[in-house]
Amino acid sequence: MKTTATGSKPGIARLFNNFSQYLCLLSLFGLGPNATLAKAQNAVVLVGSGSSVPAPLYNRWTQEYGKRSASIQMRYLPVGTSEGIKQISHNAGDFGAGESQLTDRERKEGDLIELPVVLIGIVPIYNLPDVHQELRLSGEVLAQIFLGDVKMWNAPQIAKLNPDVSLPALPIQVVNRPAGKGSNYVLTEFLSKASSKFRAQVGVTPSPKWPVGEPAERSSDMADKVKHNPGSIGYVEYQYAVKGNIAQAAVLNAAGKFVKASPESIDAACQAAEAPRWNNFSASLTNAPGAESFPITSFTWIYLRTTPSEAAREAALGNLLDWVYTDGQQYALQEGYAALPAPLLAAVRKKVKNLQ
Repeated sequence: MKTTATGSKPGIARLFNNFSQYLCLLSLFGLGPNATLAKAQNAVVLVGSGSSVPAPLYNRWTQEYGKRSASIQMRYLPVGTSEGIKQISHNAGDFGAGESQLTDRERKEGDLIELPVVLIGIVPIYNLPDVHQELRLSGEVLAQIFLGDVKMWNAPQIAKLNPDVSLPALPIQVVNRPAGKGSNYVLTEFLSKASSKFRAQVGVTPSPKWPVGEPAERSSDMADKVKHNPGSIGYVEYQYAVKGNIAQAAVLNAAGKFVKASPESIDAACQAAEAPRWNNFSASLTNAPGAESFPITSFTWIYLRTTPSEAAREAALGNLLDWVYTDGQQYALQEGYAALPAPLLAAVRKKVKNLQ
């Protein structure tokens, strides 16, 4: 079933709960009620939804891929990882995206698979105006902060990790993410590995019941709140911290080294977890071994149905995936994400070919 520029087919409309949201989608396409519909009546518009973590990348892909041909276009809606999985499993849209590993039930009931797209690092960001040295934090101390057990920046647990830093007697203002977010999943997975108390009280989930903190709906909201509120701490994908010029902590890894996120340290974590087989497309990359590994590393995945759809949409999606794993990778680097290592990228390309 082909989706035309009028947006009249249900595959797109089902992504929304009411007509006003549907009109918002039309405006995103540049196809509002008064638009000239004849421009793209035969276009296939591939729609994905999911996490805001990779949203800058998907927005760039929308622009660059759209330049290739008017006959196939792509749009991405940052609605959260859990909602993206829900939509694609309910046959709404063409793909989902996010940082949560699919459960066996989701794979079976939705006929879904996940393929890694790029590597991401979830970084602890903080706002301490009078502290100019780089902070060091461990998973155990981060867990205590997000559980509300450590309440002050000059607490002994933080001071012990930062003996050369003059820490202020300032209350810690925790900023977290609401339910359904991929960055929640990655952070809670790491904290659950570092702290048995956190694992018991919160666990690994995209929808944690945070005991303390103020929520930020999107990654950009999280970055803004931390940047403009002294004493705050939160977590975002690495490139949000870099582009926002927000201080990020070095984190204690499995080898006992404090490592800051960078394309190199994120790549090191993937290398440690995936080599030499390069075929575990749903691998956990948090707390990976190796002295250079950033410990809060993850894939961001694209979620796909394994059951075939209408032929024209299937062909268009195959074309998009081919582009994402070839020419599209350069834009991932330009947008500040870490690329898949070459052996893993080759394995994913082979899997994509087998799906077509």
